[in-house]
Amino acid sequence: MKPQVIVVGSFVQDLAWSCERFPAPGETVIGRFVTGPGGKGSNQAVAAGRAGVPTCFIGAVGSDVFAEGAKKFHRAEGIAARFVARPPHATGTAAIVVNRSGQNQIVVALGASAHLRPRDVPAALFQGAKVAVCQHEANLAINAHVFGLARRAGVTTVLNPAPMRPDFDRAILDLTDVLIPNETEFVAITRLLPATAALVREKPYINFGDFTEATLPALASDDLHRLCRALGVPTVIVTLGPRGCFVSQAGGGTFLPAHTVEAVDTTGAGDAFVGGFAAGLVRSRGDVVAAARYGNAVAALSVTKPGTAPAMPRKAEIARFLKGR
Repeated sequence: MKPQVIVVGSFVQDLAWSCERFPAPGETVIGRFVTGPGGKGSNQAVAAGRAGVPTCFIGAVGSDVFAEGAKKFHRAEGIAARFVARPPHATGTAAIVVNRSGQNQIVVALGASAHLRPRDVPAALFQGAKVAVCQHEANLAINAHVFGLARRAGVTTVLNPAPMRPDFDRAILDLTDVLIPNETEFVAITRLLPATAALVREKPYINFGDFTEATLPALASDDLHRLCRALGVPTVIVTLGPRGCFVSQAGGGTFLPAHTVEAVDTTGAGDAFVGGFAAGLVRSRGDVVAAARYGNAVAALSVTKPGTAPAMPRKAEIARFLKGR
């Protein structure tokens, strides 16, 4: 079956330590170690695939044991993956530390993911697809190429600008149908674009002082919606962690509260939302709010288990969860 969701981006091997609390500078704490498949692109593809939507992932790896593990994992998941070998670069890795409350700190070495090239993504792949997803955890030049191909094929483009980077090219927003930043990324983009940077210097935004992540919870929905509209993207979905998400479209803004669950590990929750949203957009035939609700459920379930890709819930689990709410 041809893929309905195409995700182009990163695979990294997660190297994760859990501990009671984060160490202070210069301090050593005792923890527990696990390793497994990760990377924003791969995680999002796994989330979409496990939700029951045919998915293709394109990423770059090295010629090492982590690359072999990546291929084996995606085969087992039934995801049509195209891994491009980029020796002598190593497969990407992520050092993740998770504390007792499930919060995390992460350092990523992109490795081969930074060397994905436009020629690695064929135009024919987008024929018949519905959604194309990119992030910032790979070579950024690939995003414009992918979105250009997607637009020509009539495929909805979804950009998750994570992690936010100093080399961000705001021209990509002209090719973006759905922008999904978290609070930090939303603030960074708002400060970067002239229209929104000027807007936050006006009332009511200036009433809160400097525009930061701490400002967002204090904003009225109409004021947050106004900022989202000024970004010039048809749909903006700001993920708000345990508070849920805010969906802004031309017709208005909608706040969707998060589900209350017991968090074990919040690593990968944003990826779960994005992959779940992409699958939900296919399942709902383009209903953005319904897709965001679906993404909320996928994200909530993902944090109840340790790890990133292995924690992504499956279609039946998501259906049971939503039926109970």
